[in-house]
Amino acid sequence: MNKVEALSLLQGQLRPWQERSWAQLREEVGQSHRFEVTGESGAWYQGEIQVFWDDKPDGAIRVIASIDDGGWRAVVPLTDDFILAPDGTFVDE
Repeated sequence: MNKVEALSLLQGQLRPWQERSWAQLREEVGQSHRFEVTGESGAWYQGEIQVFWDDKPDGAIRVIASIDDGGWRAVVPLTDDFILAPDGTFVDE
């Protein structure tokens, strides 16, 4: 798996989620969304976006994205995440 390509694709999948408001993300808590993408190299990747409370209900929301190529990397996928506080600020950025 090309880590640079995979990370770029992963960040591209995560970016629209970072543009959502806390209220929009709140509606997605407990959900997971799978995706499949093909990189410029022609390599196929699969991934998942998960949305959940970071600590407690109605608190900060954590969104984690993962990606792999279906090979051994599926056991330890590349990941990226962010945490959005109820006031709309990103935590630890």
